[in-house]
Amino acid sequence: MVLRLDKEERDAFVELCKEMDTSAAREIRRFIREFMKENAEG
Repeated sequence: MVLRLDKEERDAFVELCKEMDTSAAREIRRFIREFMKENAEG
């Protein structure tokens, strides 16, 4: 998966994740799982 983000936005996201003792990858995975759970049919 390729995500196109503004460099400043990406850097701010990565920095915020570090400040919150998590990783950008972990938070993106969490978002995807929650999004799928909330929007899955069935």
